[in-house]
Amino acid sequence: MPKTTQKPCHYCVEQKPVDWQDTVTLKHFVSSYWKIAPQRRSGLCALHQRKVASAIKRARVMVLMPYIPE
Repeated sequence: MPKTTQKPCHYCVEQKPVDWQDTVTLKHFVSSYWKIAPQRRSGLCALHQRKVASAIKRARVMVLMPYIPE
């Protein structure tokens, strides 16, 4: 099996906090069906994966992101 290299975490590289109001960045971490992407696809570390998931859920409650595709 070939070795796989893990992508560096977006938030660790950029050194910026996870913000639920930044929907442009959060859209990169959802699928075309608006499901939250798993850690192996998003390339985030465990800490930022949890924060991004919470931020996406909060943005959905505040009606900044949809729950389902339109």
